[in-house]
Parts: sequence; C-alpha cells; structure tokens
Amino acid sequence: MASASTSQKKRKREASPARELTFRVASHSVAPDEVGPMLVSYPGVRPPPSTGFRCYRKKAKTTAEPNGGDLIVAGETDAVEFETNEEETRRVAQSGCRYLVAVHNKRTGVVSVLPTPLSPHILSHTVKALKSIEPSPAPSAVEYFQARTALGETFGTKKAKAAIRARERNRVDVSAMEGVMDFVMAGIDKGAGGLMTTEEAKEVADSNRPVPPFSATATSPADVYPLHGIIPEPEWKALPVSAFYAAGSANERKAALPFRFSHWVNTRVETAMEQGDKERKRTLKTLFYISSMMAFRRATDRKFKTEDLPTKLQGVPGPVIDSLLARFTECPRGSTQPRTTPALQTRLLTHLLALCLRVDNYAADAALIARDLSLATDYMNDVFKSLGCKLVKLNERERTRLGLPDSVADEKRAVLTAPVEFPKQRMKKKTK
Repeated sequence: MASASTSQKKRKREASPARELTFRVASHSVAPDEVGPMLVSYPGVRPPPSTGFRCYRKKAKTTAEPNGGDLIVAGETDAVEFETNEEETRRVAQSGCRYLVAVHNKRTGVVSVLPTPLSPHILSHTVKALKSIEPSPAPSAVEYFQARTALGETFGTKKAKAAIRARERNRVDVSAMEGVMDFVMAGIDKGAGGLMTTEEAKEVADSNRPVPPFSATATSPADVYPLHGIIPEPEWKALPVSAFYAAGSANERKAALPFRFSHWVNTRVETAMEQGDKERKRTLKTLFYISSMMAFRRATDRKFKTEDLPTKLQGVPGPVIDSLLARFTECPRGSTQPRTTPALQTRLLTHLLALCLRVDNYAADAALIARDLSLATDYMNDVFKSLGCKLVKLNERERTRLGLPDSVADEKRAVLTAPVEFPKQRMKKKTK
C-alpha cells in the first residue's frame, strides 16, 4: 500500500536555474544617419505580427536638413496599408509624450536602455480595395437637414414627429417669394411711412410719464415743474394761511394742518414763519397743499366714500378736494364711486414730491419724507429719480447755500438740476 500511494504522487519539477538580468544604460544613442528602434501606435486596426515595416526619410526641403526631414514608418499586408500620420504624430510629440526604449539581448541576458527618449509614430491605415473609389463629398446643409428629417420621421418619437410637422408648416419657401419680393419691400416702405420718428417717440414717452407738467428746456430747476402746473390757480387762491398767523405756538400751527404727523412739514412750517411776508405766505400755502395731499393719500388708500372726505380732510377747501378727486382717482366701469389705483397713487406722489423739492430749494431729504409717508427709502429714491433727480452728497458750498449743518455731509439728497434728464428705461433680459 505504501509503494502504491508513493507512485501516485506527482513528481515535482526540478527548479530551473536562475537567470540573471543585467540592466545598463547604453553608452551612446542611435547615430543621426542610422535607424534604431521605433515606437508605433495602431489606432483601430492591428496588423499581423508578420507584417514588415520600413523607415523612410522625407526629402530635405532646405540645405539646413542634410539628412532629410522627418522619418516615416510604412508597411503593408495583402489588404491594408499602414503609414505614419504626420499631423497626429506631431501632435503627440508636442504634447510631451516620451518613452524610454530598452533592448533585451537573450544570449547575454543584458537589458540595454537607450538614453534618448522616443515619441511614438501614430499610424493610419488605408484599405487597398477602396483606394480607387473617390471619397463622397461632404453633405450640404440642406441634404443634412433632409436626411435628419427623414430619420426623425422613420424612427422618431411622437413628440419628435409632431415637431417635424410643425417645422414643415412654418417653413418659408424662399423660391416662391422671389417674384413678390419687390411688392413686399414696397409695402414695408409704405407702411413705415406712418411710424413715429425718434423725436416724436420721445415726446409721446414724456407725455405718458406720471409726473407733473414739466419744461424740458428750462435752464433753472425752479422752471422745470411750474407751480401752477401742480396747484391750479383757483386752488392756490383758495388755500388758507390765516390760521398760521393767528396761532401762538408750534402745536397750534401743527393743528392747522390737514396731516399733522409729518415731521418734514412741521419743521418747514416753523422755518417759514421766520421768512419775509411774501415768501412766507407762498411757502405756507405750498406746505398746506402738501399736507392736504398727504391726508388725501391716507384717506383714499382703501375703499372710501366721497361724502366722508371733508371730515377726514378737515380744513381743506372744497375746490381742493374736488380737484384731487378729479386728478388722482377714477370711477370703475359700472360704478359711480371713485377709487384710486397704484398708477394714480404714483402720480399723486410725484406731484407731492415736486412741491417738496420747491420748498427744499431742489435738494430734498428723501429719507425723512419716506418715514413720514411710511414708505421704503429705496422706493422713495426711485420716485425722485423718475422726476429727474440725482441722489448725491452735498458739498460744503451747497450745504452753506441751503443752510444745512455739517452733520448731514454723509447723507444723500435728491437734487433736481436743469435741464431735466429722466432715467432711461432698462431693457428686460431675455429668459432662456
């Protein structure tokens, strides 16, 4: 039994004698006039191992290349030819791709590494049977579009086919329009005759601005928005100021105002009391009208009844109330009760601020007025800009002219200049 089990065991192969490999760097590279090892790359098609290759050097174009130009590696089989693609090979060489080549001598067991790195040759192949066939020209844009349409109609989804049919319906046959182009152009010229010029379009845009009547050619800020363009003369004559003269204190003068919660109006009333008689009367009338507009704005911001306005606008003459109703409210269709709209509220606000600019010598405190009207300062700044104002910091000379302290040097004021320049309308960005 022992001898049988021993005979069934596999005999171990004796270990092969170890071979020693020696690595060394060759002492010299390949001479310029000789051909050494070459590296090649076969994209797509790999030739049989028995394929023979030869190296050729291009004929020298100048005397600076005594040994000729670049090397070309070429080989062929019965069906395919291989040749160096010079453009791709140059691109690989310029990309910095380099390899070190080692040669193994089986007889001596020495691996010699060439000291010069090599760049691979990128080979392109050509089928011999197809060389005699001329390449077909590249399809034109029309042919490409037709082929794509046919492919979509055959294999496309329902949505793609619907898009193709819609595109075909909307396609314009240019050839069919060749005979009528002169008539089309003549019709365009005739229709364009009624279009507005640039100046006429500007006049229409200016007339539709929600601002008081203005003069675009005025050279003084005082003439940009005429006083009686905001306060008609009959209303101006009806404005009362006797209560301010009869009042003995600031609180009594505040009680004479239709809107008593404006710090801006109250402080300007006290300043006006120190002016001369003629200027004081004009300023007090303007301030009373501003206060009336503030009270009117507050009384009409929601649903209101016309008969309740005299009570809410206490002290405001009837002609003033009627004028404010006619200019800054409208009756909805099918109703006799006037209502205000956001556009009319903006128009009321621009008229009000134009008067504030007149009182403040055309450098108004937008932030203070915004607080009095419970509005955001940014919104108030935009309304002042729509009037042609610029938000700037006043220099020392301007502060002295307006009688302002140096503590407001860092505050911006809405300044109106002449001739007036309205902000340009911004173009909306296209949405993708």
